[in-house]
Amino acid sequence: MRPGWASSFEKDDVCPFLMFQTTRSTGASAPKGVSMDIKFAIVTCSDTRTIEQDEAGSALVGLIEGAGWHVVSHVVACDDARDISDAIRAATDELGVDIVLTCGGTGLSARDVTPEATAVVCERDVPGIAEAIRAYSLAKTRRAMLSRARCMQRLVRGSDGSFTGRLALVINFPGSTKAARECWEAVSDQLEHAMKMAAGGGH
Repeated sequence: MRPGWASSFEKDDVCPFLMFQTTRSTGASAPKGVSMDIKFAIVTCSDTRTIEQDEAGSALVGLIEGAGWHVVSHVVACDDARDISDAIRAATDELGVDIVLTCGGTGLSARDVTPEATAVVCERDVPGIAEAIRAYSLAKTRRAMLSRARCMQRLVRGSDGSFTGRLALVINFPGSTKAARECWEAVSDQLEHAMKMAAGGGH
């Protein structure tokens, strides 16, 4: 991680590295209505969007909290593989996030590098989730076939770089608000079971 990254920006800059909206403290117990407390981070990948302009990320925050889970952080990272990778790593290893939802950078342009950035810091593919998202989205628009989005697991590291025994899930969502909402609809009902499996539970 880059030294001083957490404070190396001015509020009016678009994205010198990361722009934080918030880091929220969470309780240890599961919220009412769900059996497992899951901590989320939103990483929006954009060279032009500010936190205030991030409608897709804000929509995901509302959907997650509406489901009874916690959003620990919501950040905007540049469309740069290193910056995106650093944001994912910070969320899982430093903030203890269970699921990172990236938003944007999954298309076919040269600046769309979110899937590659995800692969840099994740070890295990979870193709079924990405396939389910594409299948759900294809029922709504043929353009969904142009998505390169991935879903992967990261082996979370401690401060000494050793594996903590915890696995975090990273899911690439598209950058539009409508598409991000649809992707959440496609997978949200399986996320709690996915995290239970990652923690050693059965199928």
